[in-house]
Amino acid sequence: MPSQRPDLSLLRGTRRHLAPLVCALAAALSGCTTLAPQNTELPETPVPAAWSTQVSSPYALVTPATASLAEWWQRFNDPQLTALITLALQANTDVRSAQAALQQARALRDVRSASLLPAVGTSASARRSQSGSNDPGNSFQAGFDASWEPDVFGGNRSAVNATTADAQAAEASLANIQVSIAAEVAVTYIELRGLQARLAIAQRNLAAQQETLQLSRWRAQAGLVSSLDVEQAVAASEQTSAQIPLLQTGAAQAMSSLAVLSGQAPGALQVTLAMPAAVPQAPADLALALPASTLRQRPDVRAAERRISAALARVAQADAARYPGFQLGGSLGLNALTLGTLASGASVVRSLLASVSVPLFDGGAARAQVRAQEAALEQTRVAYQGTVLTALKDVEDALVSLQGNRERLARLQAAAEAAGNADLLAGQRYASGLIDFRAVLETQRTLLSTQDSVEATRASLSADHVRLYKALGGGWTSAAETATP
Repeated sequence: MPSQRPDLSLLRGTRRHLAPLVCALAAALSGCTTLAPQNTELPETPVPAAWSTQVSSPYALVTPATASLAEWWQRFNDPQLTALITLALQANTDVRSAQAALQQARALRDVRSASLLPAVGTSASARRSQSGSNDPGNSFQAGFDASWEPDVFGGNRSAVNATTADAQAAEASLANIQVSIAAEVAVTYIELRGLQARLAIAQRNLAAQQETLQLSRWRAQAGLVSSLDVEQAVAASEQTSAQIPLLQTGAAQAMSSLAVLSGQAPGALQVTLAMPAAVPQAPADLALALPASTLRQRPDVRAAERRISAALARVAQADAARYPGFQLGGSLGLNALTLGTLASGASVVRSLLASVSVPLFDGGAARAQVRAQEAALEQTRVAYQGTVLTALKDVEDALVSLQGNRERLARLQAAAEAAGNADLLAGQRYASGLIDFRAVLETQRTLLSTQDSVEATRASLSADHVRLYKALGGGWTSAAETATP
């Protein structure tokens, strides 16, 4: 059989005749299509009036740089805290799971994007057949297949837009997890240092109470006081001793939490964090201006925005499914009776298929699908409003708590100083026999309580700074850039 060149004239001719038909159908039907909702703006959410430009607060109003919010933990000037957060952002299991989810979302976006392009494949086959008493016959085929679905009404493009928005929402969700993990590590670390400081206070007060107990025993042996003073001193020292195991347990649990948050087994940080250190403190001049647009940098708000975009695209995709669909396909191949003649002398087999499918009656399923997607869109809009309201509440709560704990700490520090002076005077007067033991007990209890409250409030104040940074969406920009694939 002589060699033949593939004849593409049929394909070109059919395409010339089909193109006007497709364009005519598109023009005729485009007037009745509503492929996307008209209202694509984000729903309005009430914002406090003071947030229009700045927040009215007792702090100096200074807008921090973006880098300051991205790595806010650097402002605490604690290398151990920085190292723990850096490790957690890399090794935390929730972060790694969110990274995998982001990779999945991006892969699904790429899969959907491929539907906009023609699909081309190749195939080869060999067949041996026999009919009745005839000799067996062989047939060999090889060729290419191609198909393409013209996206006349934008359904495929809308699907791509939906998966793109899903990928962006997954990226924002990863950032939101990073924000939460960084804040949780910081709060737990601050709690640990606070417990260690309170443990040191309890141990110092226990030592002072034991000295007072020994003094009361000497005075009782000398007949200067009764055994009542001794028993009261024993009760006071034992009460203080009972607080020490509780504080030690809390510190050990905080270390285990930090180990798990950083992707390690509980107990892995016992040696590293066993040495007490001061509670990290943010700069006293911390102040933030809060324009209403500030909260849009929060990753959960960004994720809610992208979910609205995805829902809008799915409404358009569902609407496009109500209109005709077009399909172009073709194949070009070689057919021969022997494998040797497949390369030369084979016959050329070619085909072209153009099809259109028009939905005539589906019982209202297509319209119902549009309504379902519109309802899903409304859900995402309401969820967005709820996310913004929660963000506003988080910031307001953090600011109120920050202000309250600053005032409380100032009062407690003054009270602790006075309690220390009172305890010193009471000890001296009791040793001289000028006062009874009840005054000593009262001053010791007051001193222990106020010193413990000072350290607890100092830790709460640092945690308030962390919560404020988290509420503002800080801690994700640089982390997302380094951790996102």
